[in-house]
Order: sequence, then structure tokens, then C-alpha cells
Amino acid sequence: MNNPFQREIWNRLTQAPGAAGFEGPVRDIMREYISTYTSEIVYDNLGSIFGVMRGDENGPKIMVAGHMDEVGFMVSRISDKGFISFQTLGGWWGQVLLAQRVQIVSDKGIIEGVISSIPPHVLSDDQRNRPMDIRNMYIDIGVDSRAEVERLGIRPGQQIVPVCPLQEMANPDRIMSKAWDNRYGCSLAVELAKELHERPEHPNVVYVGATVQEELSGTRGAKTAAAMIDPDLFLALDASPASDIPGVREEGGKLGSGLLMRIYDPGYVMPVGLRELLISTCEEEKIPYQYYVAKGGTDAGVVQYHGKGVPSAVIGIPSRYIHSHASIIDKKDYEAAKRLLFSVIRKLDRATWESILPR
Repeated sequence: MNNPFQREIWNRLTQAPGAAGFEGPVRDIMREYISTYTSEIVYDNLGSIFGVMRGDENGPKIMVAGHMDEVGFMVSRISDKGFISFQTLGGWWGQVLLAQRVQIVSDKGIIEGVISSIPPHVLSDDQRNRPMDIRNMYIDIGVDSRAEVERLGIRPGQQIVPVCPLQEMANPDRIMSKAWDNRYGCSLAVELAKELHERPEHPNVVYVGATVQEELSGTRGAKTAAAMIDPDLFLALDASPASDIPGVREEGGKLGSGLLMRIYDPGYVMPVGLRELLISTCEEEKIPYQYYVAKGGTDAGVVQYHGKGVPSAVIGIPSRYIHSHASIIDKKDYEAAKRLLFSVIRKLDRATWESILPR
């Protein structure tokens, strides 16, 4: 990877544990980077974090956010024999879990474990022909009693996260890791803060950072962050499922074909004026993009309802295998999203903002 700074932030952000509701380690990293570029940092009371980048105070107030949380788990019960039951945090399909490595963030540090899997030799015919229910899975940390588990500082209510290191693949543009959904958005937010620090002339005030608890129902941090910031316009930075793999209808994003222009999801329709601004910017600057109709939502679906309404859009990228242990992005898509984000922030003066409002 030829960009050491990018490699550093990608590795630190993706490898930090930060299941929904447990974003503290990711927030610490975000604060460390953002505080390098601005001394004005704000938080909501759930833990979302934003750096304030002040350009033209007469321009619109723009909120730009990834979300810090990844899909993960929570310790729910410890058996007498030391096996750990768990609650999912975010959307998991049971078939991606069996025999996968996890880490429990205990009071005494990181404890390694593996999700249960019955060997085929001892499966009944009935078990072979149906998927295992997540409620019947447990985590094995290699001990034999509840007392041993408790001595390791493990107790109900603690977070559990997948294990997958950051890794370049055979095509070096393809990068595999856990938590691209949504440490992609967190890293791009850091890069925007860096850009606005190094080139501070911009026609607006930008609140750039990340929300919490997007993966839980209600996209909770987006609500409280919008109440704190009271933005004029919102840009969500999020990763969405790629559709360029066998067995999936090719109706979404393909790795290496550009950023995702999300025009619709079940809770959101991209505002016409904002859509025209983003697409015209891509066309003028030859930034590759793909139209995307999504089945899931993002923080944009919540922020759009704040106050009298906030024009909102998603600057996204496709990622293979999100909501699993290992996901893959393409650096070219990330760079396309970064180019669009940087360009549109430079364009969004008050007149441009007013021009996209429905009047």
C-alpha cells in the first residue's frame, strides 16, 4: 500500500474493537486524529464525536459522518462448564458464524475464543439439513468452568468482536479486514478533517466525525448527533453490500467500479437537488460512480427528519461480505468517494445549498 498514512488509519480503525454500544476504543482513535486538525471537538451524550472545521461562518453547516460501530456480540450468559452464550449486536446470518474466531473484551484484557461448531462426524441427519440457530451457539475460550471464565474478567454485558486482520489480497487494490462497515466512513472522515486543516478555505462550516449505534434498530447516534449539530445538510459515509459475487443478483455495487450513488433505500429517497449536485460533480471531474438501490438503511434515513428537514445523501462504497468476519473493499472505490467528498465540500456555499432546496 503506497500511502502510509492511509494504511495506518485503516489498520488502527478496522482492528479496534467497537461493537454497537461499545465504541469507546474507536472513539479514542478518532479523537486522537481529529484533535490533530482542530481543537474544537464536540460529543453527543451517546458518544458520537465531531471535529468542527470552520470556513465561512455565513455558509451552510454541513454534518459529515461515518459510524463507529461494527456488527458484533455481547456476553449474555456463562455456563457452569465455562461456555459463553451471546447476544448479537447488529444483523448477523447464522451461517457465517460457525467456527469463526472472536475476541471478548474483558475487564482484564482481550480473551480469544471461537464460536461453537459440531464436526460433521457427529451431526444427525436432521442437523445436517438445517442451519444452526444462533441461540444454540456458544463461545469456547478453552476453559472448563464458570470460575475460570470469571477469573479472566469476563461477565455478561461485555462486547465481543470478530477477528480478521487488515490484509492486501492477490490484487493489491483489494483490502480485506473486519469492520469495513463502517470504519471506511470513519477513515474518510479523518481524511476530510486533514484536508480541511491543510487547505482551510472552504465556504461552509463542517462538522466531521462519526456516530454510534448505527447497526442497532433506530440508527440511534445519528438522531442525537443531529440534535446537537442542527445541520443544514448531511453526508453519510457508509459501506454497502457488493453484488459482484456468485449467487447475488447484479443490481448493486461492483468492486473497482466507483463510489455508490445511493438513490433509494426503504427509508430514504435522495433529494433531487442534492443528487444533481453530486452527479454533476462526478461527471465534471470524471469520478467513477454507480447508481445504487439499497435494501438496508443508513444514518441519512434518520438525519433527514431532523428539524424542518435536512437534505441528506450517502457517499458510499461497495464491500463484499459485510456483516461477517471478513469483508473486502477496493482502494479505487475509496479514492473515488474521497474525491467526491472533498470536491462537493468545496462547492457547498450558501447559494449552492439554497439552490438544492425544493422551492
